[in-house]
Amino acid sequence: MNNQLINRLNILGLLGITAILATGSVIQLVFHELPCPLCLLQRVGFMMVMFGFMLNILFGPQQPHYGIILFGALFGAAAALRQVSLHLLPNDLGYGSPLLGMHYYTWAFVIFMMTIIGVAALLCLWRPEKNPSNYHVKSMGKLVCYLAVAVVIINIVSTFIMTGPHVTPADPHSYWLLDQFKK
Repeated sequence: MNNQLINRLNILGLLGITAILATGSVIQLVFHELPCPLCLLQRVGFMMVMFGFMLNILFGPQQPHYGIILFGALFGAAAALRQVSLHLLPNDLGYGSPLLGMHYYTWAFVIFMMTIIGVAALLCLWRPEKNPSNYHVKSMGKLVCYLAVAVVIINIVSTFIMTGPHVTPADPHSYWLLDQFKK
């Protein structure tokens, strides 16, 4: 497969996962639906996937980078599947509002599985370049990397504001740091 196409697929993968993580932040910050501990673990999985894609974009596609993506997707899928399994009972409404008919954690599981399948396909088609020192990062790749880093920083800061130095409650209702100013 053409390495230029693989580079574009890595950029598209990073952009897609960044959009998903940004959606979680919008749901949290705009609609005031705070993430539970399992939601935060899924976000860590998305961040690991993003890191692997980012390494591919910055340094060229390499098998270890795809390994990071796969480990992140497996970690995130395990957390998402655990959360899905907690809400299987018929009268259980789930955690948070549904988005296009499924909860965020169900979407997360589907996306993690799609990521695993997509990366496995890329690994089957990918051929290492004979001279990887000629690899150059395109400006679109840099822009998507900057966007991904910004979304990760927003998630880290919002999580700290929500939990502070404490364990995340199972069903969070307020931001720890903001509550400190109300006292």
